[in-house]
Amino acid sequence: MWNLIGVAVALFTTVLAWRQSHAPGGFYAESVYGMRPEHHRRYAAVSLAFAVASAIAFAFHATFAGLVILGVYAVIAILYYSSFVRGASDHHE
Repeated sequence: MWNLIGVAVALFTTVLAWRQSHAPGGFYAESVYGMRPEHHRRYAAVSLAFAVASAIAFAFHATFAGLVILGVYAVIAILYYSSFVRGASDHHE
């Protein structure tokens, strides 16, 4: 179960980060948080790597390994979403 959650969250973040890399950034995203398109692409690549790692853990029924992978990825995702959400809020101003 944890492996599938890891795959789903990582793939969702991959798609979101990839789409953000092609969207124009606002003042907060680029100037304050430094979230330029190349940073979004890096988060997309890292997220894709974690999705693959979670899928491999699922294929080998490695529940504990999947939980560790998900825990490490949760920290990375929180860092991304905290910078992305704050940077994305200026699109509506």
